[in-house]
Amino acid sequence: MMLLLLTVTGFSSLRLSSSTPVTHVARYAASPRSVTMQHGGKGFGGGEATRDPPPTVYDPSDPKGKQQAIHKAESFAEYLAKRGGFSDSHKSGVCEPRSAAVSKVAPATAPASGSPYAELADAYFADIRRELALLMDNPSWDDGSLAPVLIRLAWHSSGTYDKASGTGGSNGAGMRFDAEASDCENAGLHTARAFLEPVKRKFPGISYSDLWVLAAYVGIEHTGGPSIAFRPGRVDWEGEHELLAGGWCNPMPRGGHGRLPGAEKYVAYDSADAAGRPSGWQKLCGHIRDEVFYRMGFGDREIVALLCGGHVYGRCHRGSSGYAGAWVEHPTRFSNEYATDMLEDEWRLVGHEDTWLDDMGAAELRPAAGNRQYVNKCPLGTGGDDANQMMLLSDMALAWDPDFRVHLEAFAADEAMLAREFGAAFKKLTELGCEGVLQPEVAAGGLAAAR
Repeated sequence: MMLLLLTVTGFSSLRLSSSTPVTHVARYAASPRSVTMQHGGKGFGGGEATRDPPPTVYDPSDPKGKQQAIHKAESFAEYLAKRGGFSDSHKSGVCEPRSAAVSKVAPATAPASGSPYAELADAYFADIRRELALLMDNPSWDDGSLAPVLIRLAWHSSGTYDKASGTGGSNGAGMRFDAEASDCENAGLHTARAFLEPVKRKFPGISYSDLWVLAAYVGIEHTGGPSIAFRPGRVDWEGEHELLAGGWCNPMPRGGHGRLPGAEKYVAYDSADAAGRPSGWQKLCGHIRDEVFYRMGFGDREIVALLCGGHVYGRCHRGSSGYAGAWVEHPTRFSNEYATDMLEDEWRLVGHEDTWLDDMGAAELRPAAGNRQYVNKCPLGTGGDDANQMMLLSDMALAWDPDFRVHLEAFAADEAMLAREFGAAFKKLTELGCEGVLQPEVAAGGLAAAR
């Protein structure tokens, strides 16, 4: 068997055994690989939501429990009782906006200057921040934190934006409707939305689209990342017809609408180049640039900043995306570990059939059948003492492409710089397509001010 160990600091480190003279990537040629995801996608933007436990209370209007909070042995009433009490109005479980003129529900169209939604007091958003911070640490969820999956929710709701047509983006909260939610790249995110439902019920003055973004901001800051100033004003579509009017997800193509990234798109495993990289990896770089991030208006440095900051969070799951494992050792804490580990560790391409991972205590890194990913392990023993970590093909592209790599090296060398630039790029991502509705930044938006 030929072994491929790729150290991305130098592509020439190819280590071979003397047995079967077959390239490692050629092992997968017999298993046809389409360019679309087979198990629900995992593009970019933090951890996946995979659990779908039964709802705490049966609601005839919501039989699948998708809009209920999914809290272990906790009803909505118990949730409110445990977290209630910011003002007298909270005794009823609902926090009224501080301006008496504000409607309980944000308007479904862009608010005009001086509209009630624009008058929500800064203190109201501070209360929401406080409530969201209480939600973040959850021992029943992956690695004890909801932050990664909430970051992914905001990313995927925002990452549909198309600069040329002006469609998509976080405004409207379109993922509440099947036309957008059914995209395979959004697999499992109904649980992230459900975790936020009690907050929406308690603070009805905030729109869903604002809440999803603010939850991500709070999650980033709660886990040691940058504080991002919040601009409210996003408005929710009243019905799916408003989402479909944009045309970009009507009808939903098989394999998704293509606006969210595919981790292995255009990659083939029938051959490899001299550095051991599977054929088609340059086309994958083109997908990342042209079909995803350039389409939204990002440059190469912003792309790398978003991936370095976003993929430090969470993990992939076979049952959701088909990929498996965490990118970093500490997936609930902001750092530049993603960048440093990609450059410093040795990474090996594996598939579901690589059962030697089980013997090393790394069964969690074995992807579903049909998927491929890189791991920091080797059957010869390399990486046995390291935390179980993986990288997607789309991650490795940052080290393989020279124009991406220069930025990857910069962020690996300076975590503070990554924090600044990731914060700026994530704010830009979540505000795309919202220019006509966003209000001025909420004063003193950090968690410290909300406490």
